[in-house]
Amino acid sequence: MSTYSQIIRDGLWHNNVVFGQLLALCPLLAVTSTATNGLGMGLASTAVLVGSNLLVSMTRSLISPKVRIPIFVLLIATLVSLVDMTMNAWLHDLHKMLGLFIPLIVTNCAILGRAEAFASRQPVLPSIVDGLMMGIGFTLALVLLGATREILGSGTLFANASLLLGSGFTGLELVLFEDYQGIVLMLLPPGGFLALGFLIVAKRLLDRRFEQRPTNTQANQITVTDLDESSPGGETA
Repeated sequence: MSTYSQIIRDGLWHNNVVFGQLLALCPLLAVTSTATNGLGMGLASTAVLVGSNLLVSMTRSLISPKVRIPIFVLLIATLVSLVDMTMNAWLHDLHKMLGLFIPLIVTNCAILGRAEAFASRQPVLPSIVDGLMMGIGFTLALVLLGATREILGSGTLFANASLLLGSGFTGLELVLFEDYQGIVLMLLPPGGFLALGFLIVAKRLLDRRFEQRPTNTQANQITVTDLDESSPGGETA
């Protein structure tokens, strides 16, 4: 069974839904014209991820392998319907803004993929942690892409957060540049593709830099080797 630290690292960074697996790109590019929309979609997807992993893990011994995929889809669709009705009742403005992409969470490959690859093979608690970390990683990717496009496109950050998410999110609303004309391209689908491409490149460069950095063990081995070679006759002092 995977350790919890590995599950956390995979969900947030190494196996991130967007930057690692390149999944869920349709809602990612469609709703991330602002960071607020990205946050709303991310929280909805996280709720479905945690719930689906929980239900699949609890029922994995009862589901026949031959019909597991239709059952998983049915469970996910039920959760998405509950999330959709909840958002329509309590976050109606955000629900209207995200529109069809909330029901389309059912077709999110990342959710069905985690149910099949992880939750159907692991106990309940690790499955919940996996769903939560994958959801948080997906939410961070949505918010980061939305923030990038919103800042470059309109000079604001979390615009209309209080209207879409509630009065408690008023503090998130920022105007970064006064009288900013903005780059309209960043608010359009081509701008989403460009911003996503640059973010993926940035992650790959960071990964490469981390891989090239020597670990403490390697550094110690290098130091001992240098000492050995500097001693007379190749022997330690």
